[in-house]
Formats: sequence, structure tokens, C-alpha cells
Amino acid sequence: MNDTEMIECREPALQMQRLISIMKRLRAPHGCPWDAEQTHHSLISNMIEEAYEVVDTIQRNDWTQLREELGDVLLQVVFHAEIAQEAGRFNFNDVAAEVSEKLVRRHPHVFAQ
Repeated sequence: MNDTEMIECREPALQMQRLISIMKRLRAPHGCPWDAEQTHHSLISNMIEEAYEVVDTIQRNDWTQLREELGDVLLQVVFHAEIAQEAGRFNFNDVAAEVSEKLVRRHPHVFAQ
């Protein structure tokens, strides 16, 4: 599946790949200049703001708005993972693997081996 097909994708199982593909395109040459110039440091306030918006939405019991706000937090994670991948540090899959391993490790009563 090429980038254009991925950006147009509507398959639920592929939505995470779609989001990552969109972010790559935004930061690529001929993408969005604003997105391309962002760094981990320049995005700090965005990450904090999005987290506060999630908290506010939960406190107001606004479950419809919560979906959008959680998406904004996920966007921040994807943004930071893309910046890290460009620098050769890690990628989104590494982040997902790390948190998966942590959850399994912290729940031996559920994931006994």
C-alpha cells in the first residue's frame, strides 16, 4: 500500500499506520512547513495543553469530546515518535512495544508465563 492509499485508508485495523503515514508526509519535503520545523522542545506546551484538555473533558463527563481530545494526545505521541525516528533514536513501534512489555511485566497475575 503506497502513501496515498494509506492516507485514504478506512480500514479500522490500519488506522494507526494511517496516522503515522500522515505525520511522515506532513514532515517530509513538500509537506507542512510548520510541522517540519517542530522539535521535541517546541512541542512541550502542546503535549501539556492536550493532557489538560483530556482531564477537563473527563471532569465534565463529556464523553463525545473525550474521543477528540484523546486523539490529540495520540497525535502528540506520534509527532514525538516521528521526530525521534528521523533522528535515528526510536520509532512508534518501539514506543508501543515498550509500553506493551511494561504492561505484561506489571501484571504477572494476568500474563503468567
